[in-house]
Formats: sequence, structure tokens, C-alpha cells
Amino acid sequence: MSTPIAAPAFVNRHSFIELDARARAQSLMDPGSWRELVGPFDRMESPWLPLQGIAPQSDDGCVVLKGTIAGAPSVVIALEGGFQAGSMGEVSGAKMSAALDLATQDSQNGKKTTAILLLETGGVRLQEANLGLAAIAEVMASMLALREHAPIITVIAGTVGCFGGLALAAGLSSYIVMTREARLGMNGPEVIEQESGIEEFDASDRGLIWAINGGEQRVAMGVADELVLDDAQKIGAAVQSYVKAGLPQVHRSQQVELYRRRIAALDASAQIDPLMLRQSWNTKTREGDTR
Repeated sequence: MSTPIAAPAFVNRHSFIELDARARAQSLMDPGSWRELVGPFDRMESPWLPLQGIAPQSDDGCVVLKGTIAGAPSVVIALEGGFQAGSMGEVSGAKMSAALDLATQDSQNGKKTTAILLLETGGVRLQEANLGLAAIAEVMASMLALREHAPIITVIAGTVGCFGGLALAAGLSSYIVMTREARLGMNGPEVIEQESGIEEFDASDRGLIWAINGGEQRVAMGVADELVLDDAQKIGAAVQSYVKAGLPQVHRSQQVELYRRRIAALDASAQIDPLMLRQSWNTKTREGDTR
């Protein structure tokens, strides 16, 4: 006769990180409310990857679902971190900016539509170079247009993180939700080490990486809004709360003078201690405050 084993709640959770982009997007939306725009059967593939001997993906690693969240019109845009590290190319960028523009159009016509961005990305797709850069610029312009009418909620869960130009896009969001496993930064650790040497940044030092770019640090610094456990239900609840909250009084990216003062006060002549940085930026460490 077997003895029942009491498993911790963390073991029994429905991991958000373990889901692919499509399943992540579906888990956030009201059941039966969503439909996919420009899905894999539309075969909108990158024309540039095959020229370089790389197999394309039929949705170019970008999933767009339109439906409702907590009854409110919403569009969820998810990048697939398992395809080219979630990098942004011409097609995926066009899908993302078009979806945001449709949400803006709906909002202007009286149907306020919130956008949720699920960003697992290394930034620009190197194989598409300037096309990827142009795509990110278009995405950012579309975000600025939409957030005049409805909130944009970014979720960064793991395992890729959010880096490069799309980290700048995340900074334009109304709200950012992260897990402890997530990372957010302009340049990835490997890129910094490659360009400036291991003395500048040791990409194998995982403790250092997460102390600087990890979700807990980013929330404690005030550059992200909420730290959530890797649980699809809890992440969904966090997203719903921000959908209901609507637009913030002021977006983080509009607080230019605040961040100029904070950066000016930093002593860059020595290694900055992450914990001291939290204190100097006068934000509360949110340990034990995860949903």
C-alpha cells in the first residue's frame, strides 16, 4: 500500500516558464474568447533566414491572440524564446506593431483594448540586422500611440530574459511583471563579456547576473512593478489586476528627471553593490511580497 506524499505547493503549480509562447498567451485570456491573428497556417515566414541556411518558423516566433481578459478587450503578443532566442525580425516585428496599431484603432473607436506583451527575447535578430532595428522602432512607436488610450502590460518570466532593443520597449510599458527567474537589461551578460572582457562582467557568475538583472532586483529598484512566482494562475491574476487598474498616473518612461538624478548620483568608479543600489534608489525590497 503506497503512502500519499504531501508535495509542496510549488511542485504542484502550473509553471508559466515551462509553457511555450502560444500556451502562455492562451493561459492569460478568458477561455473561449480568443482567436489567433496571422497564425502558423498563414505561413508568414521570414524570407531572410533560409538564405542563411536557417529554418524559418511559420509564425516567425511571434504569437498574437485577440480576445478578452477579465471581460476586457485585450490583445496578447508573445515571443517564442525557443526560436532564435525570441529575437525580433522583420515579420515578427510587423505582426507586433500591427497588433498594437489595431488595439489603438479599437481604443480610439471606443473599445479600449489593453495589450499584454510576453517578452522572452535577446533583442534584434542578428541575421536580419537593420530590418530588426527598424521593426523595434516601429513597435515602440506603436506602443507610445496605444498607451495614450489603454495600458500596456509586459510580462517577463524566463528563461531567455528580455534584452536589447526590446528591453527599451519594455521600459515604455505601463506595468512590468517579472518572476525571480526572469532577467531584464539592455545588454546581455555574454555580450558585455565578449565586448569588454571578463574583468568587466563574468557571464558565468550567475549570482552576479541575477543580482543585477534578475526580477527581484528590478522590482526592488522600481524599474519593474511586481514580482510573481512562476505560476500561470498567479501571473494571470497579476495581469488581470493591471488590466482592471487601467492607465497609471504617469508612465515610468516619462519620469526622465527622476532617473537622471538617480544616475548622476551613482559612483561609477567602483563596482556598485546591488543591495546598496536598492537603498540609494529608495525602493522597497519585495522579499516575501510575491503573489
